Amino acid sequence: EARRRLRHFDVGDRFSRLPLPRAAVLLPLTVRAGRLQLLLTVRSLQLRRSPGEVCFPGGKSEAADKDDIDTALREAKEEVGLPPEKVEVICRLMPGIDKMNNLVTPVVGIIEDTFQVTPNPDEVSEAFLVPLEYFVKPLNYKTFPYKTSSGYSTQIHCFIYDDQERKRSFKIWGLTAHFAVFLALVIFGEKPTFEVDYDLDNLMSSSENNFINLYASIYERKKSNL
Repeated sequence: EARRRLRHFDVGDRFSRLPLPRAAVLLPLTVRAGRLQLLLTVRSLQLRRSPGEVCFPGGKSEAADKDDIDTALREAKEEVGLPPEKVEVICRLMPGIDKMNNLVTPVVGIIEDTFQVTPNPDEVSEAFLVPLEYFVKPLNYKTFPYKTSSGYSTQIHCFIYDDQERKRSFKIWGLTAHFAVFLALVIFGEKPTFEVDYDLDNLMSSSENNFINLYASIYERKKSNL
């Protein structure tokens, strides 16, 4: 059922020609104890950008990458030792734009529950699982308004997840939380316990409208800077 719903939201390469630098992340889904779980990583403290922050495996596109799927799978192998052939790629969801104005495409893939993460210490300090349901029914959640450098106003989701196994908490926010929320909305098809910027009855069209408005605000600013 999750596969079917996800394929309905596949955007393919519809946005690949937009004149922004490209990046991709892998949203790795697995099943543990009968529940869908999402694999997330913690960025190494050695990294210059966003050290110690929670994110998905991923990064910037390289010349040898055929497409966003290639980028996401290559980065996942580099960061957590996930072999590309062990990922069942399901779809590409609506992209986002990060604070560096990279066009970031989320690639959803299913991985086996037996996969053992091998973090690359130069990039990842650790990895952990979160039940996907947490991104529609969180125990610890807050939101705050955010205005991009291009003047686009939005809401930032921020989740605090208490990992019982590790006896510690993780803060999941920003574009990572944005992708996780959208993934959960697509798969579960139910109203979350918090407000979202989507028309839940028309999730595909409203997510596309949100993205187009965000992109337009950046593109207008780029044109005005010329």
